[in-house]
Amino acid sequence: MRYSRRKFIANSTSLLSLVAATNFIPNRSLANTFYGAADGIARLHWNENPYGPSKKAISSMIESTYEGAYYPDHLIGILKSMIAEKHDIETNQIAISSGSTQVLSNLSQIMTRTNPMLGMVLGWDTHLLSAEASGGKVIRQPNGINLEINLNELELKAKKDVSAVSIVNPNNPTGTILNSKRLTESVIRMSKKALVIVDEAYNEITNDPDKNTMIGLVKSGHNVAVSRTFSKIYGLAGQRIGYIISQPEVIQSIIKNGTGHFSVSLTGLAGAISSYNDQEFLNYSKSKIIEAREMINDAVASNGLSALPSQTNFVFVNIGDLNANEFRDQMKQHGILIQGQYGSFKNWSRVSMGKIEDIQRYVDALPKVLDALGN
Repeated sequence: MRYSRRKFIANSTSLLSLVAATNFIPNRSLANTFYGAADGIARLHWNENPYGPSKKAISSMIESTYEGAYYPDHLIGILKSMIAEKHDIETNQIAISSGSTQVLSNLSQIMTRTNPMLGMVLGWDTHLLSAEASGGKVIRQPNGINLEINLNELELKAKKDVSAVSIVNPNNPTGTILNSKRLTESVIRMSKKALVIVDEAYNEITNDPDKNTMIGLVKSGHNVAVSRTFSKIYGLAGQRIGYIISQPEVIQSIIKNGTGHFSVSLTGLAGAISSYNDQEFLNYSKSKIIEAREMINDAVASNGLSALPSQTNFVFVNIGDLNANEFRDQMKQHGILIQGQYGSFKNWSRVSMGKIEDIQRYVDALPKVLDALGN
């Protein structure tokens, strides 16, 4: 169902009038009519967690709106203290931002003012594009034969005059994860020459989050920055809260050269604070992601296709001789949104883990789409 701007405003006004007149808090099914996925559409393209926000987050966010006249600096302090306590670091080693995209983009712009920054050909690169748009130079290392991040090749390039190295782990869109011991050793070596930035947006979804994180290297004093977000397993993508952990001087540079903490909302922070240690919700979300991932992998195999092993809330599917954009367009005809082609990788298609009923729609549509495309 499509909404015009006028109709959206009229409907939203009616809903808000009902809230004001009756102290009625709209339930989720009613809210979906205005703010969620359009009717009949399965959103499997943005790596969101449709089971969020948690009940605790929703309650806090609703309550926080009554104090929306105030800047949320006190909540920033609370969230930083919670993160610092969990990882046994100092609050001056943390910067809060509007999702992790903002802080990664700011840091990339800063680092490319002097020397080039090193990243991957196939990997999440919004921050790299932001650096390039600001006049910085980015060197992209080709992925391996299995689309993996080749740490040996990355280290060789990092020995040259580069200011920073960007690693996404697990990687997006491949979903694959690097061996934690091998990555730790490599990051330590590279950090002696350049700042190593590790994007861990999907860390909480991996099989062993504590083992797979590089935050311990920051704690040990290495020249490393690790970013996290509340947009994935926490189910707060629309609230735009993320953070980065690094040495104090790196954090100060980010705050000085960016918008500081003025880009985050009180409502988003309220949701993040209430979600951060909500282990029951995180466990439930992770179990649904794994269930959906198994459904996708089974469907892929039963239809003669293959996929990379994923430790995220998405799967990168090899669709053989087909074109990912055409595959995406055919899925859209079934009311299913997925990603299209990534760069020159024409035969790879990324599908996100959504609600189980939406994953079932993908599973049911897959043989029909393949047949329509002549596979």
